[in-house]
Amino acid sequence: MKRQTIIICCSLFVNSILMAQQTPKILTDSKANYLPDFSYAGYHFGESQIPEVTGKIINATDFGVKANDALDDSKALLKAIKAATSTEGNVILQLPAGRIILSDILYIERSNFVLRGTGSGENGTEIYCPRPMMYLKNPESLAELREYLTTFDKRQREAENNIDLSFSQYAWSGGFIWTQVPGERVKSYLDKYEPIPNVLAKVSSGNMGEHVITVSAVKGLKVGDIVELQLFNKDGENGEIIKDLYKGASVKPGSHHWNFPKLPIVRQQVEITKISNSKITIKTPLTIAVKPSYQAQLVEWKHLEEVGIEHIRFTFPDIPRVAHHVEPGNNAIFLTRLFNSWVKDIVITNSDSGILAEEDANVTIQDIVTDGPHMAHYTVTLGGVHTILVKNLKIYNKTVHPLSFNTFATKNVYQNCEIFTQPLLDQHSGANHQNLFDHITVHINPDKNNSYLLFGGGGADYWKPSHGPFSTFWNLNVQVEKVVDSAKPILLYGMKDGPFARIIGVNGNAEFEVKYEPDAYIEFLNTSLDKVPSLYDYQLQKRLK
Repeated sequence: MKRQTIIICCSLFVNSILMAQQTPKILTDSKANYLPDFSYAGYHFGESQIPEVTGKIINATDFGVKANDALDDSKALLKAIKAATSTEGNVILQLPAGRIILSDILYIERSNFVLRGTGSGENGTEIYCPRPMMYLKNPESLAELREYLTTFDKRQREAENNIDLSFSQYAWSGGFIWTQVPGERVKSYLDKYEPIPNVLAKVSSGNMGEHVITVSAVKGLKVGDIVELQLFNKDGENGEIIKDLYKGASVKPGSHHWNFPKLPIVRQQVEITKISNSKITIKTPLTIAVKPSYQAQLVEWKHLEEVGIEHIRFTFPDIPRVAHHVEPGNNAIFLTRLFNSWVKDIVITNSDSGILAEEDANVTIQDIVTDGPHMAHYTVTLGGVHTILVKNLKIYNKTVHPLSFNTFATKNVYQNCEIFTQPLLDQHSGANHQNLFDHITVHINPDKNNSYLLFGGGGADYWKPSHGPFSTFWNLNVQVEKVVDSAKPILLYGMKDGPFARIIGVNGNAEFEVKYEPDAYIEFLNTSLDKVPSLYDYQLQKRLK
């Protein structure tokens, strides 16, 4: 019996080595099982490193900012950012080392702008925010959101906790550092405020995964333009685009897929690389096919470029948490309307939300730490964004949605991230599709049934299902802190309405089973992907060759 056990163990060990040396079948047979190309995510489509910007340096200390004096620096910071904004060329607003106190919003409203501290460590720059944004003047750009929350009586109701409270405007928006294009609406909430877009071309066809679209009525487009591709559902509950978006999966789309026909249901920010008569080539591949009934169009997309936020620590007081969606607004960074920009070397302590992103493309967010005893809503969340790369994010604090792809998020990547406390990989409904969790490490404590809810599907019913086809998990490393029953595999579960996911290389320090519905493609279960540890890196290197 002992000899037989040894042979079986050796056989399993040898098979494990052989599997680790192999390439997943999905990489060599993607026609049978479609795998999106995620390699375009990040700053300059992943083709350039984040720069060490040089230019005119504006020292915040010249405008009265004085660290470590226990006095509020907001007025001085506002003067400094105004001076930097009016400076021509590349500009760096340099913050001093030490604690700076901020109790107002700093808006970054121009391109070629870097907000730079001296480091995120103990001897670096700390921005301390003593009170949340709920005590500030209401931001004009959130007026529509406030009206939406009131009109639809959005409330957090928890009878068992005696809670019946209005949603906060800061539950998923706003930040003490806030990038925006002045006067531009960021997110659609109410039809009556929907602006008439500047349509640059009508789009009639294009194939999923390809780069060429057929256009007509072209107006002023040129190579190098960054525009937004919009696809609509104007055909109600049975619209063809809904069936195409979910590839006929056995899921039930919610009413927001057809109740707002003026709003695009699929959108991509794209760069024009070639124009040839009725054919336009775009830099990034289409996430779904374009058909005439989708009334697709290319529209002007106003945005900022080459904006950087770097080398800073944000600290908030550890205030009591009342309830979900009523967060008072201890949010560090709100990124809107950015292209080819970055955030790096940031530590965020005790936030409600660390970094919120909306209506951005090709931004790299890297070397981020979130920590503290306060229970957060989000760490770094991606909603309404395209081709964003979040790299080297470490999460030490408890969070409702530690990693989250939110409404309209497409072709985004979380890479080399690690969740140390109560991990959850969330996909938050709202027609989000084709996003990648790449080489993620999670630390779990299985429940008494030897299982763990790892795959989350948040969001409201009217935006279900949790995600569209081809969301991908690659080389997911699961570290079990306390084994309940080593004799049987640990079940990783949670997703019931996420069609056609790709789950490649779930591995760790125990044996696992995966339950992911419906129709997930699972390969290399309980096998480390040593040959291709990162799908993003693999696809990027292959493309750049």
